[in-house]
Amino acid sequence: MSEPVSEAAAAVAADLPLAGVRVLDLSRILAGPWCAQVLGDFGADVVKVEHPERGDDTRDWGLRTGATNTSYFDAVNRNKSSVAIDLSTPEGLARVKAMARESDVVIENFKTGGADRLGLGYDALSRENPGLIYCSITGYGSGGPEATRPGYDLLVQGEAGLMALNGEAGQPPLKFGVAAVDLFTGQYAAQAVLAALYQRTRTGKGRRLELALFDCGLAITSYYGLEALVQGEDPPRYGNAHPSIVPYGVFEAADGPLVITVGNNAQFRRFCVGVIGRPELPDDPRFATNLERSRNRDVLLPQLRAELLKHHRADLLARLRAEGIPAGEVLGLHQALTSERAAAAGMVVETPGESAPRWVLAPPYRLDGRRLPVRALPPPLGS
Repeated sequence: MSEPVSEAAAAVAADLPLAGVRVLDLSRILAGPWCAQVLGDFGADVVKVEHPERGDDTRDWGLRTGATNTSYFDAVNRNKSSVAIDLSTPEGLARVKAMARESDVVIENFKTGGADRLGLGYDALSRENPGLIYCSITGYGSGGPEATRPGYDLLVQGEAGLMALNGEAGQPPLKFGVAAVDLFTGQYAAQAVLAALYQRTRTGKGRRLELALFDCGLAITSYYGLEALVQGEDPPRYGNAHPSIVPYGVFEAADGPLVITVGNNAQFRRFCVGVIGRPELPDDPRFATNLERSRNRDVLLPQLRAELLKHHRADLLARLRAEGIPAGEVLGLHQALTSERAAAAGMVVETPGESAPRWVLAPPYRLDGRRLPVRALPPPLGS
């Protein structure tokens, strides 16, 4: 394992929910490593197998944070150790098979059929380890007509309709700022592994799990996806606004943007009376209910924007909070990560690096009021 961030963090490892669970991470890039990282966050002993020379592809993506580490790799490989093994050699394969016999979970995202050709598929490994939870991540499913097609986040964002629902009306399709399909697929995969581990406590038997990027891409269209089916066409795109709630979105004050979320009719009345000084608006039949405000947003929103531009952001935020209306600033990413709020949450862990400070995000989970620790930084290749 790489060096623990602190002795205190290491001391709580034995009390974590997955302490004693062994995970063999044969995956690379994002979705599979994210799944393994989630399990590591909950205390599993995660060993990541990498090519001895190049390692995971993401060791060459993002910004350099160490001799073999980058910001991209670090984002999805905390709480793991790394072992360098060449799977093209008989010795390397034999070593990985031996590790699989001693593992509770295997995570892989080889091209369809690749694991089987290496003797690392579920059938081969489960014969020697019947309790093995084997999780495969594919692009389009291993049994369909596109089984051999490589899956990439951006492709699926386009093919699952996600780019079509993102961005402003009248503008070209827009991808999400992060690889949302990969990240959700990794999270779904971790949930499936946890369910299978729980079932194994009753049956003693392992399971073969499979998550496809395309399936997960469709899943996260959520209410937008169902609206498209009901309407028989694409729903309108609203950018930073909400498709069903008005006013709800990003608005400009005199000195910058802020988020305002007016969630019900009582809040709308308080917003009009106590924040923008337009007490007549809630009594207008066009704006009295959220359904009517949504239908008449093109009439209402210009009036609200004009009133908000008369005030500075700090003044508006103070009024909104006094009226019990959720609101907040729109911060830059660096501002958000270095804010007092992020520091109080303990979400950013800073440690000395080889030539400069090194950062890693902490797990977002709290158990019994305590955040799960970063027990080990993302490891250098082979350590």
